Amino acid sequence: MSAHPVSSARADSAKVGVWIVGARGSVATTVTVGAAALAGGLASPTGCVTELPPFRDTEAPSPAELVFGGHDMVGVPLTKRAAQLAEAGVFPGHLLGQVDDALRAAEHEIRPGAAPQEDGGDGESQAGTAARLASDIEEFRGRNGLEQVVVVNLASTEAPPEPHPAHASLPALRAALEAGEAVLPPSSLYAYAAFTAGCAYVNFTPSAGASLPALDELARESGVPYAGRDGKTGETLVKTALAPMFLHRALKVRAWSGTNLLGGGDGATLADPDAARSKTETKARAVQEILGHPVEGLVHIDNVPEMTEWKTAWDHVLFEGFLGNRMTLQFTWQGCDSALAAPLVLDLARLVALARRRGESGLLPAFGFFFKEPMGSREHDLTRQFDALASWAAGGVAATGDAVGAE
Repeated sequence: MSAHPVSSARADSAKVGVWIVGARGSVATTVTVGAAALAGGLASPTGCVTELPPFRDTEAPSPAELVFGGHDMVGVPLTKRAAQLAEAGVFPGHLLGQVDDALRAAEHEIRPGAAPQEDGGDGESQAGTAARLASDIEEFRGRNGLEQVVVVNLASTEAPPEPHPAHASLPALRAALEAGEAVLPPSSLYAYAAFTAGCAYVNFTPSAGASLPALDELARESGVPYAGRDGKTGETLVKTALAPMFLHRALKVRAWSGTNLLGGGDGATLADPDAARSKTETKARAVQEILGHPVEGLVHIDNVPEMTEWKTAWDHVLFEGFLGNRMTLQFTWQGCDSALAAPLVLDLARLVALARRRGESGLLPAFGFFFKEPMGSREHDLTRQFDALASWAAGGVAATGDAVGAE
């Protein structure tokens, strides 16, 4: 398979596709509404890292240059989903009429995704499914005359996959798929399709995605970059800002426990203990990586359907000061998950497109700033992550990593 270069004839007004897995979900809908609002001057870019000085003058595409489509198995159209989100207070209702054309255009580009039976049941083989998904993306790119497409996984969290020999190398994976085996979890099947279509991939979920070594090989062979995983939007964002404070003041953290209450689709998905395990593992790891020692305490996630699109996180930190004095810090984080995640998804789509324009391929470790589980790096300190990202934007950090995240 040959690499898929970005057209050298790119004009300043070239369009970049953003193909979202889970295209009719709450975050995806908010992303589409937000991009249209920014492009039309209807909203300020609050929350968009790409509008900060280190990134503002790069050649990343603007929100007006993004074209949206995606895969989903849910049938609720984007216009209806947007109305539901506006009613829930995720964004102002007055935007709906002004972004209706953008929502309908994105809805027109949504195709059926991979049904559960296609991921290991009695339906279409995974090889056939991957070919269909890749064809959908390629047709989207051609139909809209796009310079490139960035595939972003916003689908529901999966349980961690069981290790399989086919995950270890690209030849083994191709052989297994050609033999009709179902060896890839859904998020990894989408990553396989993205790379096959010559597209970059972002995993904003805790699912496996492109973390399998065989998929890293495929990304490099196809000449495309990827980043992930598990977007850092709330409680963990606070943790990665606070934990360095204890480290740099020589205060010993003895225990750090957290409870998360959330509703909506995330809450329903994470009510499944296996799916929740993927999330709690990434949420708990950051503090110990920053502090350099084990920390007692657990992260709990509870589904509260009445909270709909909102979430609350409460954390209790027990730390030790001078002469063994025990003290505590407690904080409460309340926010709208879709409104927190959407600008980061736009940031990632724009910056990954920039990496593709620069000819970078493989893992982008400098993008760890956006993730709870920064692939290719063990750095979790938020400030250091931001500095690495800003340095990359200025051309000072190679975006291609040698390390691959492991399950």
